[in-house]
Amino acid sequence: MAAEKEERDGVPLTNLDQELFPGAGATKRDLVDYLDAVRDSIVPVLRDRPLSVVRVLRGQDKFMQKNLPKYTPDWVPRTKVWAEASHREVLYALCNDRRTLLWFANQRAVEYHPTLMTVADVHHPTHLIMDLDPPEGGAFGLAVAAARLVRRALADAGLDGAVKTSGSKGLHVFVPLDGAATEDVAAATRAVAARAERLDPELATTAFIREDRHGKVFLDATRSGGASVVAAYSPRVRPGVPVSFPLSWDDLDDVTPADFTVHTAPALLAGRDPWAAGMPAPQKLDAGLVAEGHTIPVARVAAMHEGKRRARARRAEG
Repeated sequence: MAAEKEERDGVPLTNLDQELFPGAGATKRDLVDYLDAVRDSIVPVLRDRPLSVVRVLRGQDKFMQKNLPKYTPDWVPRTKVWAEASHREVLYALCNDRRTLLWFANQRAVEYHPTLMTVADVHHPTHLIMDLDPPEGGAFGLAVAAARLVRRALADAGLDGAVKTSGSKGLHVFVPLDGAATEDVAAATRAVAARAERLDPELATTAFIREDRHGKVFLDATRSGGASVVAAYSPRVRPGVPVSFPLSWDDLDDVTPADFTVHTAPALLAGRDPWAAGMPAPQKLDAGLVAEGHTIPVARVAAMHEGKRRARARRAEG
């Protein structure tokens, strides 16, 4: 067992030859090696952003960790954020360097979910994000077609975005912003989704309630405000340990999410950072997009009211 113990950048690494999680097809060493290999690309997208991670401990189900545990070393950067939903302060990590990234890897932190804002400016999201979720069993090509609808809707509003796999079965479109907008970002995201849906309502839907989607790609416009989203280059807790991988718009038809894993991604990157290279310059939100978005109900709230209405109707029928 002693041979398993190593140290990198002053971080002791343990149990490296254990399977990462059942069905992973990868060991903890594979996770550490991957994150170390892509550190110059993943740390910039995590830096100075309150970080949630998904950990998988031996014999346990995966769980999302927001609050730093008490045993966290003093040298791990951190910040306190007030959580309105739970009415408490949360002590988040800031993964600003290789040493912190390696410490998280040794904690079996597989997924990395930074917030949309930096600690320097917690009120202004840095990106507008559209999460494209294909139906259960739906081909990746459906998500690709929906992403192109989103791109057209953005272009019509004078905006441009970068695209990446989610590391699961869908895609994420990121539009970098100029830092001027606050709650208008959430409104604009709703409007982009609505416009993309109107371009092809047989393919895409903004229906938040799953049973209302009818086999269409869900245009999830809820990634705003205090939300987080899985980072580019982050592994996912999925068989084979796929990673969220940047793509060019021209390559979407030629790939599948399973092409990009902790085993394959470093060689595909070859020291490049396509996420940074392919990200457009920061942009100003279109006023018409914002105005339309403010007329669209917040999806979670509307879904909650609709759920209650349906429950009342079922009770009345019974």
